[in-house]
Amino acid sequence: MNNQELVKKIVQKLGGKENIAAATNCMTRLRVDLKDDSVVDVKELKSVEGVMGVVEDETLQIVVGPGKAKKCLDILKRDYKISSNLEVGEDWEKNKAAIKGGQKQSKFKRALKTIGKIFIPLIPAIIAAGIFNGFAGLITNLQNTGSLATTDFWNFIQLLLSLLGGSFLGYLAIFTGINAAKQFGATEGLGGMVGALTVMGQITNISQIFGMYDTEVPLNSILTTGKGGIIGVIIGVYILSLIEKKVRKMIPDVLDLIVTPVVSMLIIALAMIFIIMPLSGVISDWLVGGLTLLVASQNPFVSVISGYVLAAVFLPMVLLGLHHGLIPLYAIQLENMGGVSLFPVLAMAGAGQVGAAIAIYLKAKKTDNKKLKQIISGALPAGILGIGEPLIYGVTLPLGKPFITAGLGAGFGGAFVMLQNVMAGAWGPSGITAIPLMKPGSMFSYFMGLVIAYIGGFVVTHFFINDEEVAQLK
Repeated sequence: MNNQELVKKIVQKLGGKENIAAATNCMTRLRVDLKDDSVVDVKELKSVEGVMGVVEDETLQIVVGPGKAKKCLDILKRDYKISSNLEVGEDWEKNKAAIKGGQKQSKFKRALKTIGKIFIPLIPAIIAAGIFNGFAGLITNLQNTGSLATTDFWNFIQLLLSLLGGSFLGYLAIFTGINAAKQFGATEGLGGMVGALTVMGQITNISQIFGMYDTEVPLNSILTTGKGGIIGVIIGVYILSLIEKKVRKMIPDVLDLIVTPVVSMLIIALAMIFIIMPLSGVISDWLVGGLTLLVASQNPFVSVISGYVLAAVFLPMVLLGLHHGLIPLYAIQLENMGGVSLFPVLAMAGAGQVGAAIAIYLKAKKTDNKKLKQIISGALPAGILGIGEPLIYGVTLPLGKPFITAGLGAGFGGAFVMLQNVMAGAWGPSGITAIPLMKPGSMFSYFMGLVIAYIGGFVVTHFFINDEEVAQLK
């Protein structure tokens, strides 16, 4: 079945194109906002050839595999005229009402999902910036040790790479503000302004005027540049969306373009300076402190236990939709610690699935389960590259127990990575494709963590899954 036929089948099972409010994609999934989820036959959708799995979330997520997801979205947009984004602005509440029937989650989970939507479009830039900064750091380290000549050529390359990396990561708050505005229905340019004002030097000057600045330890200031980080930006843009709507209702149409943005930004700027940035700074400091105790502990025992548990429970968190809440933690670590130690640990979860799949493959070969062998053969390369959905939804989750044993095995890789203080310069796909995302000194340790997780997932699954259970999956 080609992509055209696959999309046609999917649209039919979703109740026709009239039932699709919007669609987008990630690396392996087609994400669809539905107007009425009651007309969707999920069981039939799962049975469509080419559909590897279906996740019922705020958006219906159809797993079709790496590369294919983007191609299917392009077909939906071109042939079925499906928008890839809900409208923003004054009509955002209509869009919310249109998809409300498909929302079965708690407000907390929907909030986490919204946070995920803010950062998902930024992932390609986060990956690129992390790789650029990583190689810039590698050149600097090699020059400092004398392994690489300090010439104009290498100095130019180092500056170019650090320029590319810093051009995004240095202004992450602005990009976050723009994307938050898209999600909350505020004007995108104003959302970017909210993000930008948090990193402007005038913030420090204002802090000094009102006695909120600590000259001895600037980072301990009640208000300083960057205080509150992306948490403050997201909160600020959400409040901006409320202010903007209120102001717009009171202003005559003829003055709207001039008065609404000026008044809205003046109000939110004062709120950001005196309330939101200081309070979100406290929250951010608490989170950094907690993360430091958990993922940067000097106690080896704490590192081993926390690394094991985090890697073991990550995939169940993904299934529950709770993983979106981790994205701000990645960004907070990157802002405050210069790298992300949480991501490499959680990346071990996918490696555990690979090990478990290999164990199941050998048992499928022994029991002559040709269908299962074929599924694993097709999904295993993607799993090694960090695309875990084909293995999860095609192999370990349908069997049930291997999904658990894979996590238990992955925990050993997580413990090792945490103990070695592996640090990434960004976050993105896991597996071996994440090696360039690691800091130069952490690349080998990360790779060894993957190997340990492969072996752990294999061994635990091999001893806890019997041949009869594998033979029954037809």
